[in-house]
Amino acid sequence: MGLTKQYLRYVSSAVFGVIASQKANVVFLNLRGEKGRYVAVAACEHVFIWDIRKGEKVLILSGLKHEVTYLCPSPDGLCIAVGYEDGSIRIFSLLSGESNITFNGHKAAVTTLNYDNLGGKLVSGSKDTDVIVWDVINESGLYRLKGHKDAVTEAVFLREKNLLVTSAKDTLVKWWDLDTQHCFKTMVGHRTEIWGMALLTKEKRILTGSGDSELRAWDITYLGETKDPEEPELKKYRGLPSNEENTEESEESPEERILNCRKAGSIMREGRDRVVSLRSDCTGKILACHGTDAVLEVFYILSEDEINKKMEKKMKKAKKKAKKSNVEDDETEPDVEINLQDEIQRLINIKASSKIKSFDLVMCSKGELKIVLLLQNNCLESYTLNTMAKVPDCNKTAKITIGGHRSDVRTLSFSSDNIAVLSAAAETVKIWNRSTLQCIRTMSCEYALCSLFVPGDRQVIIGTKTGKLQLFDLASGSLLETVDAHDGALWCICLAPDQRGFVTGGADKCVKFWEFELVQDENNPQNSRRLSVKQTRVLQLDEDVLCVRYSPSQKLLTVSLLDCTVKIFYTDTLKFFLSLYGHKLPVLCMDISHDSTLIATGSADRNVKIWGLDFGDCHRSLFAHDDSVMYLQFVPKSHLFFTAGKDRKIKQWDADKFEHVQTLEGHHQEVWCLAISPSGDYIVSSSHDKSLRLWERTREPLILEEEREMQREAEYEESVAKGEQPVVAGETPGESGLAGKKTIETVKAAERIMEAIELYREETKKREEHKAICKAAEREVPFSINPILQAYGNLSPSAYVLEVFKKVKSSELEESLLVLPFSYVPDLLTLFNEYIQNGLDVELICRCLFFILRIHFGQITSNQLMLSVIESLKNSTISRVTHVRDGLGFNMAGLQFLKREIEAKEEVTFFADATAKFEEKRRKRKKHEKLILAVV
Repeated sequence: MGLTKQYLRYVSSAVFGVIASQKANVVFLNLRGEKGRYVAVAACEHVFIWDIRKGEKVLILSGLKHEVTYLCPSPDGLCIAVGYEDGSIRIFSLLSGESNITFNGHKAAVTTLNYDNLGGKLVSGSKDTDVIVWDVINESGLYRLKGHKDAVTEAVFLREKNLLVTSAKDTLVKWWDLDTQHCFKTMVGHRTEIWGMALLTKEKRILTGSGDSELRAWDITYLGETKDPEEPELKKYRGLPSNEENTEESEESPEERILNCRKAGSIMREGRDRVVSLRSDCTGKILACHGTDAVLEVFYILSEDEINKKMEKKMKKAKKKAKKSNVEDDETEPDVEINLQDEIQRLINIKASSKIKSFDLVMCSKGELKIVLLLQNNCLESYTLNTMAKVPDCNKTAKITIGGHRSDVRTLSFSSDNIAVLSAAAETVKIWNRSTLQCIRTMSCEYALCSLFVPGDRQVIIGTKTGKLQLFDLASGSLLETVDAHDGALWCICLAPDQRGFVTGGADKCVKFWEFELVQDENNPQNSRRLSVKQTRVLQLDEDVLCVRYSPSQKLLTVSLLDCTVKIFYTDTLKFFLSLYGHKLPVLCMDISHDSTLIATGSADRNVKIWGLDFGDCHRSLFAHDDSVMYLQFVPKSHLFFTAGKDRKIKQWDADKFEHVQTLEGHHQEVWCLAISPSGDYIVSSSHDKSLRLWERTREPLILEEEREMQREAEYEESVAKGEQPVVAGETPGESGLAGKKTIETVKAAERIMEAIELYREETKKREEHKAICKAAEREVPFSINPILQAYGNLSPSAYVLEVFKKVKSSELEESLLVLPFSYVPDLLTLFNEYIQNGLDVELICRCLFFILRIHFGQITSNQLMLSVIESLKNSTISRVTHVRDGLGFNMAGLQFLKREIEAKEEVTFFADATAKFEEKRRKRKKHEKLILAVV
């Protein structure tokens, strides 16, 4: 039992300190009937939904372990699609916060997601250059569109046509016909990567943003459409592109029968850098874009009526001008041109407080535009803009900042009672309540590198990059004192075991000793004295000091230097005792065990060395991380210690047995530091991904052999996930293909199908033998039913196989059948024939049947024994599918008849969207209540 109780497992408890991750976008949500109030942002692997008005988190959607890269709400506002770093997509319900649909098809991070107009289809683009169209209702992939040569940046469905338009970093815009799943047009008018794309003016114009300051516009003409009689008149006044612009027009293929694209001109942005994102609102009146700076440029798109009015004004001005210049020829009208700059007018530029990473905009009532900005420094800003005003004025309405730091947290500390957590970054110190994860104090400071709680937990001390010590009072949240401690950066600080003082080390090659003292408060002389610090001793060294630690007995002082060595001194006399050398790069962190017998050092050479403090002998050197070891600390009252590295991992080690105990994975960027609570039950870590993570020690015992086995399984699953995409018969390279991909779930589903078919074979054989025995014995012989079939309620073997097929996820069905060996196919075809003849799950069975015929076509047609089954399947499938189709048609006709009857009876439009009426009633009721209150 000693082995099972020696280690206890640490698990992730919470993620805090991050307001919004920069890798994903920000989107408005229509929640609780309110528009423009709630926004969804990515927070590492989670999705946070913020109430901008209150500055509170409303909902947390917890997903996979991978980082979120893209968000897209559904048109009905009930769901949100989330794309991840590993290429998977999950659809969450905003009502329950749960995810029931998962799509696995991409090999790399998802870069764009978009729903169609009805919300039944979802298109995804990825860094793997593929575009996949998913059926959300059937929870399966429809087809994979291949053609781009670089990461896909945007994919948009057309509302009226079954077309899809995509853009990518390969400088191409591709048009796809979803009826035939092929690319029928490629626009080649860009010189650099396309980063953003938007469809405007009722999908008759496409606007793209690329690597320069130019927004290019193309006019789209759908062939075969009846043209608006007013349109030629308007076109007459529009300025045509010059010969130079015509050279950038995409080449027309002679087979093209769907649409034409003609360059309409370009709009110059004020920013000189590339477009980061380009977006229009749902009404199509507002367009906004931004680059890598802090300015959001907002444009207003004129409607056709507004363009006609503008054209008439220009015509009047031109006629007046012609009269003034004494033009006698009245028959010829002056030429008036409406260019692109007249149709898309600059509205306003919004300057944010930091660089913009993403934005979203929504048009509310009375022409009020709401804009939310996701900034680089881990905060959200909200603006309102009145588009109806003559002079548009932009107002900042909210800013969410208190829930996190603006920059990376470089130091963490626990209070002595395990309740408060200190985190400090380049601009602020924050105190968090560990149990509620709420920020209870925020204090401005200089660039912090190290920190500690003063004994009593009423004050904290911060060491800064400029070499200063800053003393803060937690009760008032004020800065008590600033002391110039070192000439260079103050890298480390360590509290003395007797708690009377502390020691600091800096880049000025000095180790300084400090004591706490009480001095008279100059600001408030009537009150009692306040805490201060006083320097007592200085230890001068030959190299910069990177880390300094007291032994718990306070007899020894260890100092790590820039020359890759660790020097140990006696604390009382400061005489040299030992020198620990062996690291190839400087030691960045170290700690001493509670009994002062062991010292562990972590270095930039990725190794951790364990030394004895008696003689300075190296007990063991461990290859700890794949990058620099940034922090190391012993668990109190044990010889276990944790290390944090730039490889995004936190690892636990046993300093006695020199074994790796467990790995804590969760951070998505470099881990800078960690802090272990005095009780050893909690760990807090900080990372470059702006997140703080709380880890909690459980009562679950951890067995090393099981950990190694789980690690091997995880490596196997990863190798399966990274496997090559299988080639499916019937696919045309460069056009479309299978939407899913091979994962460990699809392999397990295929194994379950194979086990069910094996059971079917065995049970069928046993039943035939039983019949023969009964016939020979001329009496009924007892038959033992398989326990699995008994558990399912004495199902027949064929019905059990059907149950297994029903339990396979719709999104994993094709890939599971693809893994299935051909030896199982003859039995499957026989079973499918039986199911279809009996009318059991005709849609599911037909889907499986057609896919198996597609991938094993050659082997099936060349097998003479299967011809009879195929012939029977042909007849039964046609009749059953016709029967199902007729049933659907009858049901639709019946529903339409009922709809017409109810509409005629009640004289109202049935199934109409009553949201607008409900809002109007609620507004009137509120107004009436306010009037009553005013009268009272």
